[in-house]
Amino acid sequence: MRDIVFYYGAGELDKLAGYRCAVLQPQFYSRAELAELGDVRLLAYLSVTEDVSPDPAPWQRPERNPDWGGAFVDVSHPGWIAHVLGEARAALSAGFEGLFLDCLNVEFTYPEDLPHTLALIGALRAEFPSAYLLANRGFALLPELGGLVDGVLFESFSARWTDEGYALWPEDTLEVHAAYAERLLHLDVDLYALDYADSPALESFARRRAEQFGMVSSISDKALSRV
Repeated sequence: MRDIVFYYGAGELDKLAGYRCAVLQPQFYSRAELAELGDVRLLAYLSVTEDVSPDPAPWQRPERNPDWGGAFVDVSHPGWIAHVLGEARAALSAGFEGLFLDCLNVEFTYPEDLPHTLALIGALRAEFPSAYLLANRGFALLPELGGLVDGVLFESFSARWTDEGYALWPEDTLEVHAAYAERLLHLDVDLYALDYADSPALESFARRRAEQFGMVSSISDKALSRV
């Protein structure tokens, strides 16, 4: 049985059943489908600082993520806090065992939201103490983040997608990522790496490097469409 998969498509229940843990988009699965996955630990995708809804809302900022189109939000807005907690509540009541907390790198967009982001994660932990919380990056929230979550994912640790295809990060970036990985090793959390690769050589390098830093490795494509 394989360790973990990040899959943003629908269906594929037979393949998903071959993993110990699966990160899924909750809107694509019914309660009955989730129940079919039996002992697989199911984590629901949850955006913490971006609103992917096409509808306007009072917590949205005018700017949008240039890569994926989601609206940046005022993380401290009471309406956004209620929305995130409501999404989490719905996913966990539908059969998910935990949450995959995405869009935590607000230091690159709205650094003033860092304490509010940490507070929102704290609110999730307080309301759902038994849920498994997996944070995606969030390095500017360290070390406090380590006390609130059960695991940290280092997305695009060694390999990435570019306009020209899939490739390793430049050497200087790999060194920066290694320094972050060393910090993560001091936390009492599960560690994972998600890399993007389309060749055996690139995948092999990413898996070996993740193992060197104590991370469970997962490989996918840009759209996270592989199972």
